[in-house]
Amino acid sequence: MVDFVGAGTGAVDLITVRGKELLERADVIIYAGSLVNPALLDHAKEGCQIYNSAQMTLEEIVAVMREADRQGKRTVRLHTGDPSLYGAIREQMDRLDDLGIAYETCPGVSACFGAAASLDLEYTLPGVSQSLIITRMEGRTPTPESESIESLAAHKASMAVYLSAGRMRELQERLLRGGYDHDTPAAIVYKATWPEEKVCRCTVGTLADEAEKNGISKTAVVLIGGALAKEKARRSYLYDGYVKEQRRKEKA
Repeated sequence: MVDFVGAGTGAVDLITVRGKELLERADVIIYAGSLVNPALLDHAKEGCQIYNSAQMTLEEIVAVMREADRQGKRTVRLHTGDPSLYGAIREQMDRLDDLGIAYETCPGVSACFGAAASLDLEYTLPGVSQSLIITRMEGRTPTPESESIESLAAHKASMAVYLSAGRMRELQERLLRGGYDHDTPAAIVYKATWPEEKVCRCTVGTLADEAEKNGISKTAVVLIGGALAKEKARRSYLYDGYVKEQRRKEKA
């Protein structure tokens, strides 16, 4: 049995209760290198075999899983954030399917949500944005043309851009070409929720300069959109007294 576990954003106590328990029971742990807080490995039981996947190929990772399964051992594949976002888990699952090895997924807190907590941010404000776009710039992994930064920026929704901190000036130019204004609020959050977290508030027009000034070129999520503005939001209908009274009358 293999459990794909989301390690969370970085803070040790932001792994889920289920994820922690799976770590404690695991006979084998394969963790995603420096992207995972090493303190989480303290949950491993005595005798647990621990592997750093940053030094392994896909074939080597699957071989460890296969041997553990053959011996009746339980493996935790510990991914950063939430495994479903840029975790490259599908290719591992495909091979486990071929081998007839069972697996399950335990979700985790992704970086954009850790960053939002650090900023006391709500992405979906009434009258500002009701959508959050999670994306990345293409690199060795291509993106569909319909999901280019420019086409997504045209929506002017809240956006979280992963895996692009090393090309900040290009990202800035493409966001502007797509439709965000120079003064659209933005933020760069380096290693969200880690002890060394760094939060840089800026605008789309100053993203590149802010990243350069703070020496940020990796392990950061970039947030964009009007929801980042430090302004009082329009009240939602969730706590609206009139609406609640009408609902009570409808149920009466």
